[in-house]
Amino acid sequence: MEILNQPPSTKGPAGMFAGDVWFDVVYQGEEPSRARANTVRFAPGARTAWHSHGLGQTLYIVEGIALIQSRGGEILEARPGDIIYTPPGEAHWHGAAPDHFMTHLALWENPGPEAGPESTWFEHVANDEYSGPRRTTRR
Repeated sequence: MEILNQPPSTKGPAGMFAGDVWFDVVYQGEEPSRARANTVRFAPGARTAWHSHGLGQTLYIVEGIALIQSRGGEILEARPGDIIYTPPGEAHWHGAAPDHFMTHLALWENPGPEAGPESTWFEHVANDEYSGPRRTTRR
């Protein structure tokens, strides 16, 4: 067993995020592991750009209100304890509701250089897309 050194918190780059977003690397596996885990904190209204993951992504909502949308789909409003899975190659975005902070744990895998990119980033989410109608995950 060993205690791993955690790198410092990193501000989400403007090309991949809108608004104030900070992430902490929880785990970045070394070969043969390709697992990745980050804790990501979003200020109200902050969000990712449209993006996809080569092997999919799982989000575990830790606190606040999350908004998540797959391209062409409805916006889901998720709350603490909700788990959202996005399949490989599906373009999506996620972020905080306009009036709440949000933290999630993001889990994904790096497919490796022979299998394609870990993530592919697209354009920023337009304000009218972000503010569209949403459906809660609560039944």
